Amino acid sequence: MSQKTYAVAVDGPSGAGKSSLSKRAAAAFGFVYLDTGAIYRTVGLAAKRSGIDRKSDEALKNILPQVQLEICYDETGLQHMILNGEDVSETIRLPEISLCASDVSALPACRAFLLDMQREVAHKNNVIIDGRDIGTVVLPDADLKIYLTADSRERARRRLLELEAKGVETDFDTVLREIEERDWQDTHREIAPLRQAEDAVVVDTTELNLEQSFEAICMLMEEKLPVCRKS
Repeated sequence: MSQKTYAVAVDGPSGAGKSSLSKRAAAAFGFVYLDTGAIYRTVGLAAKRSGIDRKSDEALKNILPQVQLEICYDETGLQHMILNGEDVSETIRLPEISLCASDVSALPACRAFLLDMQREVAHKNNVIIDGRDIGTVVLPDADLKIYLTADSRERARRRLLELEAKGVETDFDTVLREIEERDWQDTHREIAPLRQAEDAVVVDTTELNLEQSFEAICMLMEEKLPVCRKS
């Protein structure tokens, strides 16, 4: 009999810290971390580069057979996204690609294309998966569901600091506008909109620093799952 695996689903709006906190928690417990946002961003980048109407399901469906998407991990456990042989892990973090991801993620063709990939990872491993619809659609039977959120202005402040550290020139108002536009798109799309699962635990990090947010996630995992942090 195969050993039971455990799945932690972390959903929430853009810039709430899902990726950084999920990645760190996965390392702390020896879980595999899957950043689904990076997967959708990669498809969004492919759509942008092809020049198609990113809100057209039919147009996306036509290019998907030419989209070769791979996920790999380096020696530190960092997830890399490979698009048609090119490592696009940095490119997909640009603000304009965030909106591209939101466009394509609303399309049935995109979600069908990626759904089995996500579920297969969860079936084979102890995982932490973050995204917009993990606890509601991708893994509705996840052992622990967390809805991670923060005030939009605080999320914009954090994102601005990240972009500045990477040398990307922008300003607070622009980042805030993009955050709020992404929120609206994600919560109003017809297919799998962003929402809190009924059995999810809400973690609001607006008033928490990184360490406090991380500790909140770890305490939930220890409370809800038969797992312990690695020494």
